[in-house]
Amino acid sequence: MSKSRLMYLPLGGAGEIGMNCYVYGYGPEDAERLIVVDLGVTFPDMDGTPGVDLILPDVSWLEERRNQIDGIFITHAHEDHVGAVGHLFERLGAPIYARAFTANIARRKMSEHGFSEATVTTVQPWPETVKAGPFTVGFVPISHSIPESSGLVIDSKGGRIVHTGDFKIDTNPGVGEPFDHELWKSLGKDGVKALVCDSTNVFSTNEGRSESTVGPEIEKFLGTAKGMVAATTFASNIARVRTIAQAADRAGRSVCLLGRSMRRMVEAASEVGILDDFPATISPEDVGNIPRENVLLLVTGSQGERRAASAQLANGKYMGITMKEGDTFLFSSKTIPGNERGVIRIMNQLSELGVDVVDDSGGLYHVSGHANRPDLEVMRDLIKPQTLIPMHGEHRHLREHVKIAEAAGVQGVLAVNGMMIDLSGNKPKVAEYIETGRTYLDGTVKVGQFDGVIRDRIRMALNGHVTVTLIMDENDEPLGEPWCEVMGLPEVGRNNAPLVDVLEEDLNQFLGRANDKTLTDDDKLEKELRQITRRTTQAEIGKKAEVTVVISRLS
Repeated sequence: MSKSRLMYLPLGGAGEIGMNCYVYGYGPEDAERLIVVDLGVTFPDMDGTPGVDLILPDVSWLEERRNQIDGIFITHAHEDHVGAVGHLFERLGAPIYARAFTANIARRKMSEHGFSEATVTTVQPWPETVKAGPFTVGFVPISHSIPESSGLVIDSKGGRIVHTGDFKIDTNPGVGEPFDHELWKSLGKDGVKALVCDSTNVFSTNEGRSESTVGPEIEKFLGTAKGMVAATTFASNIARVRTIAQAADRAGRSVCLLGRSMRRMVEAASEVGILDDFPATISPEDVGNIPRENVLLLVTGSQGERRAASAQLANGKYMGITMKEGDTFLFSSKTIPGNERGVIRIMNQLSELGVDVVDDSGGLYHVSGHANRPDLEVMRDLIKPQTLIPMHGEHRHLREHVKIAEAAGVQGVLAVNGMMIDLSGNKPKVAEYIETGRTYLDGTVKVGQFDGVIRDRIRMALNGHVTVTLIMDENDEPLGEPWCEVMGLPEVGRNNAPLVDVLEEDLNQFLGRANDKTLTDDDKLEKELRQITRRTTQAEIGKKAEVTVVISRLS
C-alpha cells in the first residue's frame, strides 16, 4: 500500500470572499478518506450573472469520490458557509455536523429541499469531538458576527490542523461565546501542522472593535430619531439585531421584523436558547395602529438585494407599510464590495420619499465580524503553527497574509481554489491542480459555469436578438419573403429606415441569388441567413446581433 498523505484542497473561498468549501483528506494517494468543511454560496450580479439566483461551488471532484467522504462540517450559519447544503447534499450524501444554532439553520435548508432533518447531527463544543474516518474533529467556540461560530481542530495520524473559520477577537460579543485566549493557546501546545486562517481584513491595520461598542451609539441614535425608524443589518448578526431591538424597546418603540431571513434567524436563535431576552414583536398588520414615532422596523436587505424588505420599502410599500417624509432609515452594516450600486440605489429612492438615510460612514453603527491584521497575528502567535495557509479572501488578501506570516518566521502557503496541498512532510507542496468552477442556480435548474447558458444571456443583453423565419415550399423555393422579429434593438438604423425592413430586404436579395445547393441544405442556408443578419445589424446599428434562424419546409 502506498504511503498515506495529509492533504488540503479548497474548492471555494480561497481567492474570493464567499462560497466557502474546503476539503481535507488523509490516506493513500488518490484513495484518501475525506471531510468537507463548509458548503456555502455566493450571490450573483446583473453584470456577470444576469438572472442567476445563487452561485454554488462546483463539487464534481467531490461527487466522483462521494464514497470517500466521511462527513461535512459546518463552522457557522452564514450563507457563504451553509447556504449550499440543501442544494448539494444529494450529490455528496455525507452526514452533516454542526453546533446547535447552525444545525437548526441547516435542518431548515435540508427540509426545504425535501431531505430528512436527521441528516444533520448537532455536536457539542470542544473538548467534545466527532470521529469521521481517520479524522477526529472538534468544534472550538470562536467569536464572529453570528452565534455559535466555531473553528475546527482536525486531528489525524498526519498531524493537527486548526481551521479558524470566520472569526474576530471579541471578548464581549453580546450574543455568542467570547474569544478565549487560553483555550486557543492550548490547541497549539502539542504542535500544529497547519493553521488555515481567515484573511478577510488582513489589510486593516487597527485592532478590531468589539460588538459591545455599537450598542450605546445605536441607543443614542434612536433616542433622537424622529418619525418611524427602519434599521437594516445582516439578519444573521443576531447580536446586532438584538442590540437594535433592545435599544428600540428602551426608546419606547415597538419592533416589527420584516423579511423572511430576519424572522428565520430570530426564530432559530430563540429555539436553541441563545436569544431569550429579545423584546416582544408586533406584526406588520399592527404597525398602522401605532403612532409612527413608536415603531421600529428591523428589515432585511442591507446589501441592496432587490427583493428584500429594504428595497420594497424604498419602492414605496412592503406588507402594507410605507415610509414617508420625516422617517429615518439606518444602515447598521458595511456594504460588501460589489454591492455598492444596489445600496446607493435604495438610499436614493428613500431620499426621494423624504426619508433621512443614516449609514455607517462614521464608523458608529457597525463593526466587522472578521479579524483585522493585529488579531490575525494574535491567532498565529497563540497557535504557533508549522505552516499558515490563508483562506477566505481574494488573491491579494491571501498573498498579503502569507507575507505577514513569513515575516514572523512562519512558512506560508498561498493556495487558491483547485490547488491541492500535500501537508505530509515538513515542507508543504502542491500535489496537483483540480479543475474548479461554479454552478449556477438558474430558477430551479443548476447549470455549469461553462455550459453557455449565462454566456448566451449576456450576449443577448449586450447585442440584442433577431429571429429570422423562412418557409420553403415543396420545390425548395422560398414561400414568400423571410420575416424578422427583433428584441432589444433600436427600431430604426443608420439609413433612417425601419431596421426590420432593411433586414428583410437584404435577406430577400440573398435568397433571390442563392443557388440550389444552398437552398436545399438547411445548414448552409441557416449559416448564410445568420451571417447576413449580423452584417446588416452591424452596418445599421453598430452591433452584431445574436440571431436565431427558423426554417420550415412544406412536404
